Amino acid sequence: MAGRSIVLEKPVERVVAIGSALRIYTYINGTEKLVGVEKGQQSAETGRPYIIANPELEKLPLVGEGFPASPDPELLIKVNPDIIIAGDILDVAEIEEIEKKTGIPIVIVTTGTSAVFDEDMYKSLKIIGEIVGKEDRAEELKEYMEACKNELLNLTKDIPEDKKPSIYIGGLSYKGIHGIESTSGNSPILNAISAKNVVDGLVKTGSIMIDKEQLIEWDPDILVIDENGLNLVKEDYAKNPDYYNALSAVRNGKVYGQLPYISYYNNIETAIADAYFLGKILYPNEFKDIDVIEKADQIYTFMLGKPLYNIMAERFGGYVKIDL
Repeated sequence: MAGRSIVLEKPVERVVAIGSALRIYTYINGTEKLVGVEKGQQSAETGRPYIIANPELEKLPLVGEGFPASPDPELLIKVNPDIIIAGDILDVAEIEEIEKKTGIPIVIVTTGTSAVFDEDMYKSLKIIGEIVGKEDRAEELKEYMEACKNELLNLTKDIPEDKKPSIYIGGLSYKGIHGIESTSGNSPILNAISAKNVVDGLVKTGSIMIDKEQLIEWDPDILVIDENGLNLVKEDYAKNPDYYNALSAVRNGKVYGQLPYISYYNNIETAIADAYFLGKILYPNEFKDIDVIEKADQIYTFMLGKPLYNIMAERFGGYVKIDL
């Protein structure tokens, strides 16, 4: 994905995937052929479904600490991979320096810039599929995600703008956890369900920290708290109840929790599941035939081989109404 050319002299049997590459590698091949892992990618006490689904990662030899540290060339040589697949953690110069030190070819992939349905992420899946001989699985994953995208589009495309409630999602993680003021402009997840995101009036994209008074001005119909930031929001509510009670969504009982999808880059499967949940609370009639918990487990199972909703809900709260 960096425009470099890599020639593989033989079939790949031993792989190390570093940075965000490990997530999309597990979508395709689980932990098969992996011979080493970064320390930061081992703990199952995490919000990252790919680690929860693959506890055997804890038993693999270490190749470094993980983000923000670079992998250790000596440890990489020790596990003797045929190839290293690197995600969006290191720049090309760093990659080529490690390649030179280890003599191991490194392929660069990306999870893309969009939390869901990203074309560069699809290309990266294809590259990984070619490396490990799972081209069919890479194509199946793309087709599955595109089917989700089309289903969400078809459920929401004919809803008139004046029938859409407005929404704000707060508490989103960005290089750490944040409170109500952390949100996303031009959110790919909300765009996937044609939602009326109040933040889009700012004409900014990606992670945004708003002035808290701005939220009072917007006064969205529905308030969603990403559960990574929920404790911070509850602490803030305890100190400033009048601020929150000035919001119509709080007074009307229209506050919901979503599973956190941002943890060491975007967890794509949770982000897609969240899109269905947000669609259900925004447009209950159009989504009346969708059971969002069943849908989440279907997505987790297809992408990671296990139904993980209950584990995620136990850790974070799940798809619920929230009483601050």
